Amino acid sequence: MKIFETHAHYDDEAFDKDREELINSFCDNNIYAVTNIGADLAGCRATMELIKKYDFFYGAIGIHPSDVEDLESFKDDEKALSILRDMALSHERVVAIGEIGLDYHYDDTDKILQEKWFVKQLDLARELNLPVVIHSRDAAMDTIDIMKREKSEDIGGVIHCYSYSKEIAKIFLDMGFYIGVGGVLTFKNSKKLKETVAYAPLERIVLETDSPYLAPEPYRGKRNSSLNIPYVAEELANIKGVSVEEVYEVTWNNALKLYNISDDCETSK
Repeated sequence: MKIFETHAHYDDEAFDKDREELINSFCDNNIYAVTNIGADLAGCRATMELIKKYDFFYGAIGIHPSDVEDLESFKDDEKALSILRDMALSHERVVAIGEIGLDYHYDDTDKILQEKWFVKQLDLARELNLPVVIHSRDAAMDTIDIMKREKSEDIGGVIHCYSYSKEIAKIFLDMGFYIGVGGVLTFKNSKKLKETVAYAPLERIVLETDSPYLAPEPYRGKRNSSLNIPYVAEELANIKGVSVEEVYEVTWNNALKLYNISDDCETSK
């Protein structure tokens, strides 16, 4: 049994006290691949250090929509993009551009700025021939409009922490994107996500945690980690009417396809 954690933030300060001990426990718990996701420039740099230190870690380099001021602060768009480009090209285990997208959750959101950097980072992904990790919260139709306009189906990737309806999921699936599913699936109030998971083919779903956020039941509200993926996998298996072993096997292969990784991950340490 092999588990691929497709989206986590082990650079987060929530892991400062026990990061190495926690990560070193993963292989003993069947977690043989982890993609650490950049959210701001500091997080991207920390992601590079993690993939250099741990040979089963992969990285995504990109700026979260709520942190695009990091890029705007350079006053030179190409200089800002060149920093991301150089990081992405500096290591073979950088496998995606992300997380990028739109987040309209807060009232003071600068939608124009978010759209600008979403498009520019989509262009960067196209240039580097890398898939994208898309963050979309309270912004479904604008996300879809931009993705369609930018022909994102030619880029590919995953809709991380999927939170919309199964009808919206169909649009993303028809564009060739994967659906990222994590701890929210176990919440009692996650009706829309459960409906989406029942609808979407298992071959188009990947497992994630968004650690340290969104811990599943029974740890909701506490620090999350990849060790909690079994709770998500069990709920997914129950909804799909398949074994947990099948969930792990299929989602492992899905993650390899998503990130264009050959299946040579070590399964013993």
